[in-house]
Amino acid sequence: MYRIQPDRAHPLHRLASTRQIEGLWLQRLPQHTLMQRAGLALARLTQALAPHARTLWIACGGGNNGGDGLEAARQLRLQGFNPVVTWLGQPDRCSPDTRASWQAALQAGVVFQEHPPELGPHDLCLDALLGIGLTPASERPEPSRADTRLNDWIEHINQSQATVLAADIPSGLSADQGTSMQAGASVRADHTLCLLTLKPGLFTAHGRDHAGTVWLDTLGTPIEDTPADAWLSPPPTPRWHAHSSHKGSYGDVQILGGEGPNMTGAALLAGRAALHAGAGRVWVALLENGSNRLPVDLVQPELMLRQPEALNLRDGVLVCGCGGGDAIAPWIPRVLSEAPCVLLDADALNTLARHGDWMALLAARRQHGRETVLTPHPLEAARLLGTSTAAIQGDRLAAAQTLAERTGAVVVLKGSGTVIAESGQTPHINPTGNARLSAAGTGDVLAGLIGALWARPGTQAFDAARDGVFIHGLTADQWPSGEALTAGSLASALRRP
Repeated sequence: MYRIQPDRAHPLHRLASTRQIEGLWLQRLPQHTLMQRAGLALARLTQALAPHARTLWIACGGGNNGGDGLEAARQLRLQGFNPVVTWLGQPDRCSPDTRASWQAALQAGVVFQEHPPELGPHDLCLDALLGIGLTPASERPEPSRADTRLNDWIEHINQSQATVLAADIPSGLSADQGTSMQAGASVRADHTLCLLTLKPGLFTAHGRDHAGTVWLDTLGTPIEDTPADAWLSPPPTPRWHAHSSHKGSYGDVQILGGEGPNMTGAALLAGRAALHAGAGRVWVALLENGSNRLPVDLVQPELMLRQPEALNLRDGVLVCGCGGGDAIAPWIPRVLSEAPCVLLDADALNTLARHGDWMALLAARRQHGRETVLTPHPLEAARLLGTSTAAIQGDRLAAAQTLAERTGAVVVLKGSGTVIAESGQTPHINPTGNARLSAAGTGDVLAGLIGALWARPGTQAFDAARDGVFIHGLTADQWPSGEALTAGSLASALRRP
């Protein structure tokens, strides 16, 4: 068992592949072995989290997740604890393994009761209600008494002050999408102990808000033989920088955007981020500034300000669209046709969504050896795919992969658990970042950061996108407590990896 931290890549498995792994080991191991191992792992973490709890409430559903909870109750009772179990199951309507754990819990003297106990701040609740056995509310018949009790118990868990440990995944949360599948609320856990595999839903959409600290116990079963459905992104690999290097060694970034005078700041933020992330040279071309053209960025005079017409689109990496407004539209066909490496953000994406014929130009870039990175937030992704924001958020992994396949681009679907996808490659979910990044302008900073990483010789678009998102989030995670994060301060805090 170990705690999941953003220190290396971690494989993520969707429900189907988790079921495949589970079925394989159910055949290989003696009956009841997996459930016994799961219960023991849950009992050990419960003891570690709340060694002095007066009350240990184990809320068990009627399926195998509940069986894991019953087995944990037995193990805790044998260790001298006095867990209280509430169970939604029935002995004649559960799996043989769950029935065996129920009988063993009774024999060990575990206390069963109808209603949840009252919990204090030093107590612990083990949520073993649903796990991955959750059926979407839309697919279930009329609510039963068990459904009513289930919703009541979830509400009781969420309103308590106790530490909450979820078995495998918080009840009501989709293991694949990180969305709530339960008609009522989903459990908000302080800790989640994944069993067998890590589930992608814990790290994107609402997953991080509901899962708390995530742990993994593979129950003694090697899972390397089953390909990952996604990866939790690793930290960037540090690069060696030669003493003899110069500004040309780190690549050139060009920023096209900032329709003046109201949106100039977006392009400048992207430029400043590119500089602080290590780009050798950064040009910023501001759109439609007319006689009010900014001669120099007094905050960051290293930025080289140019008229858009002066840019050589065939050189370096082009970051296009930050604060571009309507003025970016005439540039999009030329950018798609000429720029070898282009990142499209913000208004560039909105313009693309309004011109379906330009999407064909975008898709053709890959065939001509040109690379593209798209950095949409959910609404922009919805416009590009012709769907709703709710549909995008309903399955962020699938949405990012679909957009990547349609466009031939690397897609960075921003949000909690940013997804990085490319056609033909296993997607990544970013483990870093927090609510501080909701500040205006931080997306422009991300665009400039990715542009700088991508500009370094030999760097692939996917790697630059993945590493940029990780660094962006990690910088926010390391932000001093109580100090406001602004986009400008975030750009200045970036460091070359």
